[in-house]
Amino acid sequence: MENSRITFDPARMRGQACIRNLRIPVATVVRCVASRMTMPEILAAYPELEEADIDAALQYAATLTEDRVIPLVQTPS
Repeated sequence: MENSRITFDPARMRGQACIRNLRIPVATVVRCVASRMTMPEILAAYPELEEADIDAALQYAATLTEDRVIPLVQTPS
């Protein structure tokens, strides 16, 4: 899933997924939600953000959890 609100820049925040090239990592937004901050509280703490940014961060995090790990099975040689 591609979302233009989620950006990556090796020169900014060590290449972490950020919101719209701001120095606000997706992980920070997700942690705010996980700590039960409300949307208005998050927007007050980070006035550069918009509601759509928070939605995009959660969608991005959800997409990452959908990745599947398939173990490789070695065959006898």
